[in-house]
Amino acid sequence: MTADDAGSGTAEERGVRDAAAPDGAVRDPGERERAAADAPEEDEPDPIALRLEQLILGAERRYTPFQAARSAGVSVELATRFWRAMGFADIGQAKALTEADVLALRRLSGLVEAGLLSEPMAIQVARSTGQTTARLADWQMDSFLEGLTDPQEIGMTRTEIAYPLVELLLPELEEFLVYVYRRQLAAATGRVVQAADDAEMVDRRLAVGFADLVSFTRLTRRLEEEELGELVEAFETTAADLVAAHGGRLIKTLGDEVLYAADDAGIAAEIGLRLIETLTHDETMPELRVGIAFGTVTTRMGDVFGTTVNLASRLTSIAPKNAVLVDGAFAEELGRTGDAPVSEAEAAEQAAAAEKEGEEPPSYRFALQPMWQRPVRGLGVVEPWLLSRRA
Repeated sequence: MTADDAGSGTAEERGVRDAAAPDGAVRDPGERERAAADAPEEDEPDPIALRLEQLILGAERRYTPFQAARSAGVSVELATRFWRAMGFADIGQAKALTEADVLALRRLSGLVEAGLLSEPMAIQVARSTGQTTARLADWQMDSFLEGLTDPQEIGMTRTEIAYPLVELLLPELEEFLVYVYRRQLAAATGRVVQAADDAEMVDRRLAVGFADLVSFTRLTRRLEEEELGELVEAFETTAADLVAAHGGRLIKTLGDEVLYAADDAGIAAEIGLRLIETLTHDETMPELRVGIAFGTVTTRMGDVFGTTVNLASRLTSIAPKNAVLVDGAFAEELGRTGDAPVSEAEAAEQAAAAEKEGEEPPSYRFALQPMWQRPVRGLGVVEPWLLSRRA
């Protein structure tokens, strides 16, 4: 019987078919009703969890996805694409959406209709915002909410204590989120408008650095999960603070590895050496190696791509322990900006000439030592340089 056949016939005929047992026997209607009553119901949301959801979203569940799309004046297909881009699972036709979901759909589609965003750009906005805030929400829950909601009174559960806590924290965290977002947007906008031309706004010349913990895989087998988590958190926190403090941008963290970028080669060099120096004095940390490259980088969705990024990653893999390895373009850029001498021989000549004239010799922040050329998978032959501080 086809699907069309199953839906045909009179109401009485359909009722008889619905009441039929798998073997074709017709059940008593009362038995059918009792069987339906005994059947397991769909999982209902926990009452406290539902109250927390309503508190956070500021609205009750009212719409199915179809109803929400219709109310927002968009197609179900587009609404589904936005929903998935934000990182949420398909919910079928469950009545789980709120007035806030309808408003968000209306706003995003309105930007497309007004010509301010193309549809692909709007999808990217939804995806970037969803991915960033998903990690933020998980991070905040893991970092402090779990500890703050430990039951303080006998007979009260963590979820019962969470409600008044969230009620107090939510408006403050929301205001702080908006403040930080505006600050970050202002900084990003400033970097873009200072680009030399329109092409450089997308494909820019940057210094890209990787910092990688040595023998991390071996550590994962030796340490307990909690100890490993504390080590990774300490590494990421230290790296993030150092990158930000010295004017770089943390692109992403990968547990045992961080990726950062800087507009200036001198800033990237300072960050790389500071990371080595800081972690070397921490007995709980394994050794570190850093690789930095300079060149054209494509930026997308807050990430960086291109040959320069790949080269920085390869340099990290061949760098000595507790050392910073850079590529030739990075070494040239340090020489161009006066942060490092083009060669030690030239630096010696400059110092001798300055001494002869009774002048101060040039002051350099960094020293560069050429290493043996070597083939690097996918990038040909590379001449790396060992970066250090100049005495």
